[in-house]
Amino acid sequence: MSLFYSATGKAAKDCVIDDENNRIIFLVDPADVPMAIGKGGVNAKRASALLGKSVEVVEYSPFFEGLTRNALAPVRVLSVKEENGKAVVKVRDEDRGLAIGSGGKTAAKLKLLLSRYFGIKEVVIRRRVRWIRQRLNALGFLNPRYVR
Repeated sequence: MSLFYSATGKAAKDCVIDDENNRIIFLVDPADVPMAIGKGGVNAKRASALLGKSVEVVEYSPFFEGLTRNALAPVRVLSVKEENGKAVVKVRDEDRGLAIGSGGKTAAKLKLLLSRYFGIKEVVIRRRVRWIRQRLNALGFLNPRYVR
């Protein structure tokens, strides 16, 4: 964490090491995030070079929903619920791929953070179904005459 401070000039509240994806996730105060990343990501890249791993900066929040939204940014999260040790996150249809990430990296990051702070064992990312039903209804596929 001291190397992160020397590279960015901002202190991290916490860091989570993700060995599977060869990265370190730093949690930073909301006011310090822009400076921690730097213009064009220059500070984060400097920290990455010093640490020898990819660096991700996430805005810290002590609340379940806030940390979930911050970890998935810039995804537009519609709702966040906790059900029996499982986080259920609903996102817009067009953001679902971004929420899961390439090879599930973003979902894995969310799971790491939520398990560390809130004891969550599983993360489920769902898309908004209402939009699909409205679309199908508009196209005539949900007409009661055709649905049994």
